[in-house]
Amino acid sequence: MPIAAKRMPFMGHIGELRKRLTIIVAVLSVTTIAMYFFADPIYAFLIGPVKSALGDRPVVALRVLDPMMVRFKVALWAGVVFSSPVLIWQVLSFFLPALKAKEQKWFMATFVAAIVLFIVGAAFCYLVILPPSFVWLVGQAGSIMEFQAVATDLVTVVSYFILGFGVAFQTPVIVFYLVFFGVVPYAKLRKNWRIVWVAIVIAAAMITPDWSPVSMGALSAAMLGLYELSMLLVRAVLAKKIAAQKAVDSEFETSG
Repeated sequence: MPIAAKRMPFMGHIGELRKRLTIIVAVLSVTTIAMYFFADPIYAFLIGPVKSALGDRPVVALRVLDPMMVRFKVALWAGVVFSSPVLIWQVLSFFLPALKAKEQKWFMATFVAAIVLFIVGAAFCYLVILPPSFVWLVGQAGSIMEFQAVATDLVTVVSYFILGFGVAFQTPVIVFYLVFFGVVPYAKLRKNWRIVWVAIVIAAAMITPDWSPVSMGALSAAMLGLYELSMLLVRAVLAKKIAAQKAVDSEFETSG
């Protein structure tokens, strides 16, 4: 059932925001503390795809605090992943009352789609991208330097990879709402596809932490494919809205 739009003073919005942030911090804190005690298996899972690239090199900690920091980073990363449905729901719940009933009906689908797309993007990165990317990265040492695997560095880079791909796979959600809210008309996106493709490639280069041709090329291809699929979906789901926008544009051009 749609939630009625709420009108409240500025301080009321601040209070609602504080409530949502408190829930987010509390949930994330509890999950992070819980995951700290499972840091060893989670760490082994995280670096699993890159072990072949490391070969026989041992993973080392360079400073006294590094082992604790690695465990904390792993726990925090796992806490974000496991609590992400609650975190996303709290963010949506803050904005939901401000939307109209016809706009609210899409939010549950958006919630599910965002989670599914993030999981697919993270899995794609973990299973397909990480192994060849790390082979390429380690290979850049060549004969001029000796590569030493550092635990804090491995956790940070692998986490950025997975998070970057998970976020990049939100492309269909972004495209849908750009058209749905009229930020960019469908016809304009379709007409200027070359510009969009270049923007996607640039975005892929910014998202990938290594800028290697392996990861950047794979992410660009995945985002371009998702963009084209999302354009087909938008055309099917928002056909009436697109037709109405086209009629308005035609009328404006005729009167002009």
